[in-house]
Amino acid sequence: MTTAQIFMMVSIGMYLLMMLAIGYICSKQNNNADDFYLGGRKLGPFVTAMSAEASDMSSWLLMGLPGVAYLSGICDAGWTAIGLAVGTYLNWLFVAKRIRRYSHIAGNAITIPDFFSNRYRDESRLLMLFSALVILIFFIPYTASGFAACGKLFASLFGVSYGPAMIISAIIIVGYTTMGGFLAASTTDFIQSIVMTIALLIVLIFGVHVAGGVEQVADNVLKLPGYLSMTSTYDGVSQAAKPYGIMAIFSTFAWGLGYCGMPHILLRFMAIEDEEKLTLSRRIATVWVVITLIVGVMIGVIGYGMTQAGAMEQLIGADSETIVVRTADLLSRYGAVPALIAGVILAGILASTMSTADSQLLAAASSVSQNIFRGVMKAEISEKRAMVIARGTVLVISLIAMFIARNPDSSVFAIVSFAWAGFGAAFGPVMLFSLFWKRSNRNGALAGMITGGAVVFIWKYLVRPIGGIWDMYELLPAFLAASAVIIAVSLATEAPSDEIVKEFEKVNG
Repeated sequence: MTTAQIFMMVSIGMYLLMMLAIGYICSKQNNNADDFYLGGRKLGPFVTAMSAEASDMSSWLLMGLPGVAYLSGICDAGWTAIGLAVGTYLNWLFVAKRIRRYSHIAGNAITIPDFFSNRYRDESRLLMLFSALVILIFFIPYTASGFAACGKLFASLFGVSYGPAMIISAIIIVGYTTMGGFLAASTTDFIQSIVMTIALLIVLIFGVHVAGGVEQVADNVLKLPGYLSMTSTYDGVSQAAKPYGIMAIFSTFAWGLGYCGMPHILLRFMAIEDEEKLTLSRRIATVWVVITLIVGVMIGVIGYGMTQAGAMEQLIGADSETIVVRTADLLSRYGAVPALIAGVILAGILASTMSTADSQLLAAASSVSQNIFRGVMKAEISEKRAMVIARGTVLVISLIAMFIARNPDSSVFAIVSFAWAGFGAAFGPVMLFSLFWKRSNRNGALAGMITGGAVVFIWKYLVRPIGGIWDMYELLPAFLAASAVIIAVSLATEAPSDEIVKEFEKVNG
């Protein structure tokens, strides 16, 4: 190992030790399942805002998004970023305060399946069961993408084997999550959002310098047809522009629809200590998201400029997602201090990965211990026993995710894209109708959830491969299909009881 690599490892090691220390400190505050899964509803506005967005962005921000921009230009990445920015703002504006209030009134729900079941008075517990299964189905591969990102980081930079690197990273994440639960995840996410921001800015500035300046970067990409267009993409194989039609724009922009169905984000809304502080949280979150998404796309463009300047080799396929890692490696060659700074960049990638993986692990664990064991199976277990099951579930899910992440050639962007569509379509419409439509009922919610999840798979693997007008992001058709089913089934079946209606009016009063 070189001197530069040693300095980078020092930065990374200090960061990881700090995360574990936070997990240990927060573990002292977990007295019951409510504390472990929702932090006792005592998050402040800054932690709520930054932990929500850090848990949202994941390694996708520092690896997936720049990689897409590097390969095909700003169009695909740009419309995705715009959709996410708009979706972030609208989610905070319309959903945040209402879910915080409603989840408290509806039986003090501490998980999303809890809320759906309590909201519709579902005595059959089918709504809770299917919600928990959706979380497991889509969160396990989502978590695997995070583990894979960590493995790629260490493998590409330090020349170590991908498998052990991925496993060690996963152990760290599992360690502080099982110790500190939701409070540890939220606190570390807040710190990780700061580290991510610093990393992005360092890569942006250093990348422009290495590429020869802003003008040189612009000159390089202007030579590529469609690279800087918002209506076409650059095809590296044919070296020509490919049209990006209106349907492609709508389907990519539809990424924003996914926000109202993301359990790890919705839980942050539910956990804030005071719903009135959500306004401040919304402003903080929106500004941070807009800035970081813009920088993420720019890093992809600058990365191409770095390859043209000879500072970095041409990247192909999934290797394009390692731009930030390779930039850190370049920086580390300038001396001890730059190597320490490069370590901060790498810690930023770890932060983006860990901030999402810890939240996903908790949500998946809660679906098993809180919703399936205690909710559906009605198992009589003590709070201490519930905590043991919760932590054990985190370990089991992590092992499954590590098994899925064993392939180093898997694309972080592709995995995240599919899981995002799954949650957005299965939970998004149900959440919106449960919060804003008094006439929606349990049958409609259950039918909509099943439809949304099923259409994601059907569209992804059967319809989209047809091509043409059918080649659109699966979230959009699945979201629309689920919404239509919720309306149709709710109207065709018995109206909600007076008790449910009065509770709805109390929340919206």
